[in-house]
Amino acid sequence: MSIRTEKVSSLLQRELGDILQKSLPRSGPLVTVVDVKITPDLGIARAYVSVIGPDKSREEVMEHLRAETKSIRKELSSRIRHHFRRIPELEFFEDRLFEQASRIEELLKSVRPARPEEGE
Repeated sequence: MSIRTEKVSSLLQRELGDILQKSLPRSGPLVTVVDVKITPDLGIARAYVSVIGPDKSREEVMEHLRAETKSIRKELSSRIRHHFRRIPELEFFEDRLFEQASRIEELLKSVRPARPEEGE
């Protein structure tokens, strides 16, 4: 990735995180923009979103993001239009890294032998 695409990705990640924080209900699952990868021509931005909550809520959040892509892009445009001539198209993908890391941690705990307490 070039320095320009890295800077653009970082800017988009910050702004999308702020937009999602304000647009999604606070009582729902925790939604975080984990990463944004942008094509070299700056035409498409793929946002990877971590959703922490029940499976049904995660599905609903992802459906909402995909359905509201145009309005999110419009909001993004109003925030960063002075940086770009053309705002990239947005694509949202669910990032399940947190869930996988938690599962691996549980598995490791289950196979580790219990350590005797200190002082015994």
